[in-house]
Amino acid sequence: MVALLVISGLYYTLPENLTVGPEWMLLAISVALIIPTSISHRLGNVKLNDFFAYLSLAVITIGLITSLTLLLLRLPGRQDSPLVLLRVASALWSGNVLLFASWYWRLDGGGPNQRDQKGIHIDGAFLFPQMTMTDELRRKMGEDQWSPAFVDYLFLAFNTSTAFSPTDVPVLSRWAKVLMVIQSLISLTTVALLAARAVNIL
Repeated sequence: MVALLVISGLYYTLPENLTVGPEWMLLAISVALIIPTSISHRLGNVKLNDFFAYLSLAVITIGLITSLTLLLLRLPGRQDSPLVLLRVASALWSGNVLLFASWYWRLDGGGPNQRDQKGIHIDGAFLFPQMTMTDELRRKMGEDQWSPAFVDYLFLAFNTSTAFSPTDVPVLSRWAKVLMVIQSLISLTTVALLAARAVNIL
């Protein structure tokens, strides 16, 4: 929930000509969807919780991709100052990392609800180092009940946006590979086109 609110806050900082509707709209929608997501989680309604969580991620994804597209369309006309380009590029890049970390966390191993039920994470779309340990080694290191937390997916998403690769976490699932390709393309577009253009203008 914190990640989604941060992404929506970053979207709020974008210029109004790079958003669909008022800049506060995505933040308002996110808050409106987080409330039933949280309530359904507390009530133990897994299906409803997943529905609102996926809906929240889908809305934010559409918002960020739309803003990136609008910015790319404005680049040839040089309508934005270098400082604005750098600020927008930073916001979109940071939002990209948090957004895909949220997608990985939500989709891997059936989602957080199923991972919590299993207790220990031994199968999923990503091969974390803890999953390759023997049972004895895992017990010695205190990882016998290990399951990935949000920070693990945040680290994965950060590496994907900076190194354009998953580094120490091999990708096993096709859907995960597709998402990582999309994330890398967004990151590459943001860094290579927007930030570089702003620096050249400076």
